Amino acid sequence: MASEREKMARGEWYRCLDPELDALRETARAAVHAHNTLHPAERGAMAPDLRRLFGVVADDAFIEAPFHCAYGFNIDIAAKVYFNAGCVILDTAPVRIGAETMFGPGVHIYCADHHRDPELRTQGFERALPVTIGARVWIGGGAIILPGVTIGNGAIVGAGAVVTRDVAAGTSVVGNPAKPKG
Repeated sequence: MASEREKMARGEWYRCLDPELDALRETARAAVHAHNTLHPAERGAMAPDLRRLFGVVADDAFIEAPFHCAYGFNIDIAAKVYFNAGCVILDTAPVRIGAETMFGPGVHIYCADHHRDPELRTQGFERALPVTIGARVWIGGGAIILPGVTIGNGAIVGAGAVVTRDVAAGTSVVGNPAKPKG
């Protein structure tokens, strides 16, 4: 029988209330805390525990504090990516971020899709859908990227937008739900 972590990795319905997943989230919380409490003189750096936590992270990626992620190991960050303060990645599934992408303050990326049945939801059932963000994307402050979304290269997501569907390369989207600008 598959573990909850294995089911999560396959995008199946799984129970997030699980001792193995709890331990992995605790490891991530410790690494995030270490990063968020770096001395201001070290702000260009990334806490070593956070760097080791990520699946892949370029040496020149920059993450302002505070930052939060659920697990970390599902996050791949390419070269010259910048996260402004207050960003959150709930990485129950892979989150891939292309080179030279920039995030405004308070951007949230969610991979967890909670069950629609209230009884199953209260039992912790959810599924994990990946999020992919291309290269040279700009995501404005306070934007929310929902589970399963892909944002193409060079796209712009306006501040406060809620992205519920894929965004084509080179497209600008705004609003809730996010729609092409113009």
